[in-house]
Amino acid sequence: MSKHVWKSVLATSLCVMMLVACSNNATSVNPAESPEKTTPAATTVDTKSAETKKEISISAFDRGSVPTEEGSYESNRWTKWINENSPATVKWIPVDRGQAQQKISTLIASGSAPDLIWEYDRNYIAQLANQGAIQPIDSYIEQYSTTLKKYLQEHPQLKSAMTINGKMYAVTSERSIESIANNGMWIRQDWLDKLQLKAPTTVEELIEVAKKFKDEDPDGNGQKDTVPIVFNGNAVQIMRAFFFTNENQWYLEDGQMKYGRTLDRFTDSLAFQKSLFDQGLIDKEYITDSNFQRARQLWTTGKAGIYFGNWSMDNEMRDLKANVPDAKVAPLESVASKYGKNGLYQELPSNVLVAFNSNMDKDRIETAVKFLDWMLEKGWMPMKFGEENVHYKLVNGEIPQRLDSDKYRQEVAYANEYAILSQWNTKPEWIPIMAAQDALSQEIALAKSEALKVALKNEYRRDIAFSPDLPEVSQLIATFAPIATQIEVKVVTGGKALSPEEGMAQVRKEWKRLGGENVEKLAQEWYEKNKEFLNVKK
Repeated sequence: MSKHVWKSVLATSLCVMMLVACSNNATSVNPAESPEKTTPAATTVDTKSAETKKEISISAFDRGSVPTEEGSYESNRWTKWINENSPATVKWIPVDRGQAQQKISTLIASGSAPDLIWEYDRNYIAQLANQGAIQPIDSYIEQYSTTLKKYLQEHPQLKSAMTINGKMYAVTSERSIESIANNGMWIRQDWLDKLQLKAPTTVEELIEVAKKFKDEDPDGNGQKDTVPIVFNGNAVQIMRAFFFTNENQWYLEDGQMKYGRTLDRFTDSLAFQKSLFDQGLIDKEYITDSNFQRARQLWTTGKAGIYFGNWSMDNEMRDLKANVPDAKVAPLESVASKYGKNGLYQELPSNVLVAFNSNMDKDRIETAVKFLDWMLEKGWMPMKFGEENVHYKLVNGEIPQRLDSDKYRQEVAYANEYAILSQWNTKPEWIPIMAAQDALSQEIALAKSEALKVALKNEYRRDIAFSPDLPEVSQLIATFAPIATQIEVKVVTGGKALSPEEGMAQVRKEWKRLGGENVEKLAQEWYEKNKEFLNVKK
């Protein structure tokens, strides 16, 4: 965002906070109080009374991060603040992050889906469009929007993400670089130093370092109780990327469209994952650790040496330092395989895609568009940073600096979920400035600043901007994915029962049985038709 626009947004927020102080004598925020008492005071942004506002419903990812003292995803200080200040009364519908698509599909089937449905996965949005569950919104943006309409005109690179079958089926905003750099790897630098090891640069070196973390007592307690590698939900993407593949992407192989899960390179990624499992280099309970709480506990209690996760892991690092004050962590660059060095998974420029339920009536559509205008213009900033001079202060008139990390973590961090449109963008060098200035926060911020650079250092292979948005493709993959996953789990965890090569033979057999060859043909035709639209980069 340009500097003058950024300052304008901040100035607006400052004026809002001044009005709060003058008209309402806003109370200070105390996490010990009930959510009802700690909701930020209403501003005068929206002159409509609560009685005249239309209600709309919006999905929200439930990541289990709302503290009990704050309430729930449905009702907390920020949902109340939104309802008091936006042009709508919003009912938030939480869906479990790990099962979001299944939950949304169930709600759609029962006729109880929210008005606004959002997802990161464009394929899923395309699937909903092809099913008629969501509706084209070009005319609504043209008729009812001001801020969002202007923003989209100024960001034409977002058009391809929002367009399905030639029509706009969703709206989005541009990602900040810290969300483009999605994945990240962390390593215990103090363990490397103690064992006189260097950070691994290849998959082979990664395995050797992991073995030493397992066998040579890096935590110094005299027991062989360390787990070399733990991970969150990004682990599969990270391990696949070492081999230039991703199970949910399409690739151009000699000019032909091929699905990532059927490639020879995918076999190599399975073999690598199996090797880690068979040698006890990853936690063997990861299959049942669906919410990754066990993995997190192993890391934060100092029992794990490498974390496959996100480039930004504030809470995990803070909790680790609380349990092991002398722990030193460092970001780990992507490691090379026989195919070369791929980047860690990076997202496309478009952020979440917000779609409109087909069952919305005209009044709710207009209200929803005006709500999105408000969120893009004013609402996003408090959702990301909290209340000025309570949770942050401005440095150099443009950089929000966190005042108290624990307070932010308790009272604000979960609210990011509601900022479904945003104009925020950052720079790596801002991270230490934005963080609280105590020694621990600065140590973590400096590590994060370096991690962001490392995460973006190597280009991530993405042959086409988006996967084919054809109903035949979506339907096949929806059927194929759980079958392939079951086979892959057996390969990784089943010992000698199924080799990677045998497993891939079964995967390809299922792909062919379900009509994969025909889908590849359709995908190729789609690619040839949309080459320019796909902005192919090699």
